[in-house]
Amino acid sequence: MSKERETKGTNLPDPKEIEKEINEFLANKYGNRIRVMGTQIGPWPGAEESGTGEMPPSESDSSRVRFEMKPEELHEYLDRFVIRQDAAKETLATKICTHFNRIRYFQQKGDAADNEGIGRIKNNIILIGPTGVGKTYLIKLIARKLGVPFVKGDATKFSETGYVGGDVEDLVRDLVQEADGDIEKARYGIIYVDEIDKIASSGNIIGLDVSRTGVQRNLLKPMEETEVDLKVAHDPVSLMEAAAHFQKTGKRLKRTINTRDILFIVSGAFNELDKIISKRLSKKGLGFGAELKDDQRQSELLREVKAEDLMAYGFESEFVGRIPVTAVLEDLDEDDLYQILKNRYSSVVTAKKQDFKSYGIDVRFTDDALRAVARKARQEKTGARALISVMERVLVGFERMLPSTDVTRFTVTEEVVGNPRGVLKEILEDENHPLRCEIFDEVDAREREELLTELKDRHEEFATSFGRSLDHEALELVVEAATAQGIMPETAYKRYIKVEDEIHSFEREFEIQYGFKIRFSPEALKELIRLVINGSEEALIVCRKIFQNYHHGLKLVMERTGALEFSIPKEAIQNPELYLNEMIQKTYRQQESS
Repeated sequence: MSKERETKGTNLPDPKEIEKEINEFLANKYGNRIRVMGTQIGPWPGAEESGTGEMPPSESDSSRVRFEMKPEELHEYLDRFVIRQDAAKETLATKICTHFNRIRYFQQKGDAADNEGIGRIKNNIILIGPTGVGKTYLIKLIARKLGVPFVKGDATKFSETGYVGGDVEDLVRDLVQEADGDIEKARYGIIYVDEIDKIASSGNIIGLDVSRTGVQRNLLKPMEETEVDLKVAHDPVSLMEAAAHFQKTGKRLKRTINTRDILFIVSGAFNELDKIISKRLSKKGLGFGAELKDDQRQSELLREVKAEDLMAYGFESEFVGRIPVTAVLEDLDEDDLYQILKNRYSSVVTAKKQDFKSYGIDVRFTDDALRAVARKARQEKTGARALISVMERVLVGFERMLPSTDVTRFTVTEEVVGNPRGVLKEILEDENHPLRCEIFDEVDAREREELLTELKDRHEEFATSFGRSLDHEALELVVEAATAQGIMPETAYKRYIKVEDEIHSFEREFEIQYGFKIRFSPEALKELIRLVINGSEEALIVCRKIFQNYHHGLKLVMERTGALEFSIPKEAIQNPELYLNEMIQKTYRQQESS
């Protein structure tokens, strides 16, 4: 029997095809510098099917979910980042927490819990709301808080490919990649499919609508429960992994992932859905908010959505049945957009500060400026997305010109938003006008005060999260670092604690190496932290540089006094050589006098 027949008989791919696909993959990644030649694909004598590919067990034991977060905790977390959308945040926080806690419950109870009912109903969720209101942002925040892998797909791409089948399962495979290959961790991930309304059928039976209906049906099994093969013929990487595993073990690699516990969340703007709901309510003789504004009335109507409305919109009943939870997000008005900008966690303002900071320029925003940006953004009717485009249009000239000047501080005022070119011209003519410096100082001081107040208000939260609380002076250093570097207060808080721990590590290192102790006073400790937290070097490196000669001097003091422990004051940090010399001289004078 020929090799070709042997290969076909075992359902293995042709070696030349494998070699071609692997070389195409290598060429895309490394150019033409490397090639694979003479690939041999075939079963070894006695090779057997391996159900798991003998993958090593996960060190994190992620097969068991250790998730006990309560809905209220997740809701409070979302409140910090997301303006309004209270009903949607409540629904998401509650149902997603329940989803993961229920997984934990089933794992603790084992098969007994599974046998109590006819099956599990997953809390798959559909999000309904106009563009730019934060649908994707909400789900990303939740996935980050829970620590579960998250992938996003666009439903429109499923229909554009011309075939249905590979794309949906590719999202599951992407989830495994997002989990760094940890299949067990990926089993508890979140798959988010946006623009789901675009695959609703309009009722025709030809053309695009056939594809749309097919995509809906193709989502049914993954949304409930199915096994997805992680090895696919069109992915050279998975084929290379399979070939390597086969060569090493003599067994075929069969890796699959079960979607039973993967949470699916779909979203869309659902234009015209409110009209379908209104028509249904009208038939029942229910008046509905005629006195409300159009956007308010639309939001109120969408909250009344039922399965029959989604089916009337163009979704299969089986598809709607797989999504039992609905959350409606509201359109954002001018004040909402202002609150987004005002929120310390707004990526719009933070990103612009970091853009200018990369050129060594500190930027601050007045409240009037933020309101002016919100006003312009509201006129564009694209939700929070408009904030970014408005901000870029206003500041692009400053971002181009100011890095080439001596300007190091710049305040975005209402005048800047209204007349950016005119203000830029004035700045270029007088780069350091005293009035502009005064405005910057006022805004900067107010920002620092607000942040300090926020940190104090969140005292218990930080103590729980980071294992310790900081005093007033330490919080001021956190505020200084967060403001100066344009980073989140949590990041600065965490960095402060890390630096403090590293400094104490240096104290222990010094004792082990030289046989006597140094202990930094509280004032010296904070001075060291201030140097490190606003610098670019690690605490151990800074300490070693500052105290590189101290063991010699302190040894002299130890030999004359017998002291085995030395308290290092703030003055030693500010001028280490001077302090050490004065300590030695003082020791000698005391010895001579005695």
